[in-house]
This record gives sequence, structure tokens and C-alpha cells, in this order.
Amino acid sequence: MPSSDFKRVIAESPYVFIIGVAGDSGSGKTTFTRAIREIFGKDLVSTITTDDYHRYDRQERKKLGITPLVPEANRFDLLEEHLEDLKAGKPIKKPVYNHNNGKFDPPVLFKPTKILIVEGLHPFFTEKLRNLIDFKLYVDPDPGVKRAWKIKRDVEQRGYSPDAVIAEMEERKLDYERYVEPQRRFADAIIRIAFSKYGREVSESQNIYHVTLYQSEIDRSIRNVDLSIDLYPILSLSLHRNFMVEFTTEDVDGRAMGALTFDGELHYAVVRKLERNIEIQTQVQPISLVKNGAYLTASGIAQLILAWRIINKRIAIEGAMGAAGGE
Repeated sequence: MPSSDFKRVIAESPYVFIIGVAGDSGSGKTTFTRAIREIFGKDLVSTITTDDYHRYDRQERKKLGITPLVPEANRFDLLEEHLEDLKAGKPIKKPVYNHNNGKFDPPVLFKPTKILIVEGLHPFFTEKLRNLIDFKLYVDPDPGVKRAWKIKRDVEQRGYSPDAVIAEMEERKLDYERYVEPQRRFADAIIRIAFSKYGREVSESQNIYHVTLYQSEIDRSIRNVDLSIDLYPILSLSLHRNFMVEFTTEDVDGRAMGALTFDGELHYAVVRKLERNIEIQTQVQPISLVKNGAYLTASGIAQLILAWRIINKRIAIEGAMGAAGGE
């Protein structure tokens, strides 16, 4: 199969591959599927937010004295029904929650693409939802990072005052710990983000963070994968930018997971080799998250490796479907 054919295979396949991304509001969930969106494009990738499946609008929640994090504030039954339909290739009338006014807009027709990303507070909350999702990612920034991100987003994009954002975060904290955080144990991969070891100001001014990708063991790999990082360009460019990489095995919610940590920036010469290896081994190209001569942050490196992991899962499913069809 030519290296560029896998996009065609996905486009022609009846299978709808669902990626679930869970985490608190303002935790950066969209960031870590950016590589998948860029590699496959908007014709093959679409997104649903579980916020659209809130049961109550903002005023109703205020009267009831509840947050959107509690289970009874969400229509999991409708979300299950809609994901089941989308998985079968059927369009849905999707509800729309308007964050600007806290009300519901009229439903819209939503047609499934071959890769569907489901983001929000509760994509793994029920067993049925978990069974419908092919790859599960949990995004888990440190409290200080999450606080800074949420204040910035809600003030700049949603018109809140900083004091209102901080008050809401305090109000939601216990519900997050009770209902959202426990979903982490179902994730195939977990992203944790802390301020850079090179200083918080580096994170806030240059978007450079200390990023750890936790992964469960791959049950089926495409082939013997070489995701090597060439030390020569790192050493030869070491005076230009700070960078670190570390691997440990850690216990996460009772599971042993590999923890791959990055901080700082990698030069194009290093990253391009990694991109090229992924292109060859996943049969997807071009992958180009960084321009010649530029640097890619730790978050970008994590996106790239996570994209390979997700593509690997999708190719494995295609292979299993082909084997079943040949029986």
C-alpha cells in the first residue's frame, strides 16, 4: 500500500472511529488532538462537545444549586443514543449549548465523519459510552496550570470576570473530584501538564510546559516501531534551547503506566526525523507540525506521539476488520 493511501482507506471504510477526550473545563482537551485534526483534515475529523448534552441551562442550574459536573445535570442517555447512531454512520440532530449566554440554541444536523472526537467532562462516565469510544484520553493539568488557563479562556472568550471564574472553580472543585476525575482510570493515555522546570514565566510567555504522557501497554502494534530521537542534533543545538526527556514507570490509579516526560523545545532537525518515522510506520503522510528551522514545544512532541498511538489503534481496527472479512 502506498504511504499516502491510509487516508483513502479511512475515507472509504464504513467504520467510524471515536476518540474520547475527558477532563475538567479549561484543561486543554482540544490541544492534544490537534495533530490528529491536522494530519487527517476537517473532511475526515469532526468534534462533539459533551457540554451540548447538559440537561439544564445556566439559570436552571443556578436555581437548582448544582454544577454541570453532577451526573443528573447531563443527558447521558441521549449522548449514548447519538454516539451509537454516529457509529453506525447515521446523522443526528445534535443539541447546542451556547456558552456565551448559558442557554440552548436550536439543534443542528450533525453528520458523522470517519474520525469523531468527543470532548468534555463525562465522555467515559457510563459503561455504554466507554464501549462506544475506541481510544480514551484524559487531560489532567496541575491545579495551578488549570487555574491560569481557565481564567484566561473564560475572561477572554466567554466574558467572565476573573473573580467570577475563581469562584466558579471553587464551587466545582468537589464535583470534579467526585464525578470527573474518577474517569481517568478508564483512559488509554493520560496527559499531565505542569509549569516548565525552566520557570513559570517560560510557560506563560512561550507556551512551554512540563508535559508527561502516561500510556498503558499497547495490546497490538502495527509493527516493530522505531520512534528514535537523534541525539546529535540535540547535542549540537543544546546551547540554543533548553530541553529534557525522561521515562519512568509509575502507578496511576492502580495501573502501571509508562510515563514519558518532555520539557522545553526540540529543533526541527530532531522532530522531522520523528515525524518521518511515524509517516513510514503508520502509512500516513505528510505529517508536518513544525516548519523547517523552527522548534516544537514539549506539548507538540506529546501531540505527535499521541497521534501515532491513536493512528496505530485505528490501523489495528482496520486490520482486524479485514481479517474478519476474509474468514
